[in-house]
Parts: sequence; C-alpha cells; structure tokens
Amino acid sequence: SANRSSEEPEWIKSCTPCSGRSSYFVFRHVGKTPEEVVKRYLQKVRNPPEEDCTICMEALAGPSGYKGPGVGGISRAESVGRLAQCGHQYHLQCLVAMYNNGNKDGSLQCPTCKTIYGVKTGNQPPGKMEYHVIPHSLPGHPDCKTIRIIYNIPPGIQGPEHPNPGKPFTARGFPRHCYLPDSEKGRKILRLLLVAWDRRLIFSVGTSSTTGESDTVIWNEVHHKTEFGSNLTGHGYPDPGHLDNVLEELKAQGITEEECLPRD
Repeated sequence: SANRSSEEPEWIKSCTPCSGRSSYFVFRHVGKTPEEVVKRYLQKVRNPPEEDCTICMEALAGPSGYKGPGVGGISRAESVGRLAQCGHQYHLQCLVAMYNNGNKDGSLQCPTCKTIYGVKTGNQPPGKMEYHVIPHSLPGHPDCKTIRIIYNIPPGIQGPEHPNPGKPFTARGFPRHCYLPDSEKGRKILRLLLVAWDRRLIFSVGTSSTTGESDTVIWNEVHHKTEFGSNLTGHGYPDPGHLDNVLEELKAQGITEEECLPRD
C-alpha cells in the first residue's frame, strides 16, 4: 500500500457556494410571473403550422390541452410561441405549465432539443465541495497525477424546490470521493464542475435508482468516477470515453467552456 505521507495533496481548495440558499436565489427572477419569464424567450406565432404541440399533443392551431391552474388569462392571439434560439413551437399555456412544474429559476429548457434559455439551476441541498491533487496516476492516464474531488452534503429538511417540502431528506454515502486525471481536459472539467456545483446541478433530492429510497440525495445527470485504482464496479478507470461524455452531460445542463470559463 502507498505511504500515507506520499498522498498529501499538493494543493487544496474548497468551495461552499451551496451552503445556505444564497446561490440559488441569485438566479431567481423576483417579481416576474411564470408567464413573463416564458415570454422573454418566445417570438409570437400568428399563424401556427399544422403540427401538434409536443407538450400537450394537441394541435398548435387549437387551444392548449393543459387544463391546470395558474395559466389563465392567455389570449388566443398569443397562444403559440416560437423559442427564439431553436425555433421549436409550443402553446404558451403549455410552456407556462412546464415552467411551473420546474425550479422556477428564470430558465427554460426546450422539451424537444433541450436547448437552455437563461441560466439553469437545480435543487442541490447545501453542502461542501473540496478538491486537491494526489501524486498518483489513474489507470489509462499514466502521464499525469490525479484530481480528487470530495463532496459532502449533510441530511436536512427539504425546501420549497424539493419533492416534499418540510420533510427530512437523507444523505447516504457522504463524503463522496471522485476522480479526474490532472490533465488539461481533466482540469477543464473540474472548472466546469465548480460552475455546476454553484448552480446546484451535481446532486438532487429524489428517489435512489440503486436502493429505491425516496427523499434522499442522488446524483443528477453528470456521471462521476468514484473508484480510484481499477474499474471493477464500472465507476472507475480506464474508460476512454468518460471525459468527453462528462463534457456532453455538462453541456446538457447549460455548462460549457465557451459560456462559463474566462478566456485567457
């Protein structure tokens, strides 16, 4: 086994922007109704095409199939909108209903192509993220050292953005240790993960796919490698496509090098 002293980190930093609720409310659009938020990303469609709205599966030229509360008062003249960047069209009423069922953080994600409008945030509970370099290489990355990330989230009480507000949530398996090669691409992913942490997108509160436990902290769509010296569990190295896959998963959350990292 390796000498413990040889594993002392060369550099260490910690990041706690998710402690408390401060980073979450930065992205809230205070004073804007869900309809106002949705309209920011839409262009009016005066003559809807002969297609179905893929949210309610009713014809765009007809009324929305959504009959729920909170979306009244939308006139027929503005009942269909086109998302400005991707061009997909929906009933305004359906988009407002979809927004109301999400985090209501001022962002909107196209349900067809997943293009994100605004800054997407999640419901990750308060916690701590640390990272440092250890002087050992990962299988498949013999020419560089290793970045170790340590996530720690304590159990707590669910907030209004969680599935069951006011109910306790558990946090199993923390602190969780994760690994990246200390290469150019690995360091880029680390910087993007810091953005994801700040936006509360790395973890969520929900039902565990492995244990079936509900109201617990779970991973949220960005895969991490938690096995250090081998790949016996499938959660380690070598895995030639892992880094590129993580970059794509981060991109799906609206986190890219072009948008999030400062240029030299």
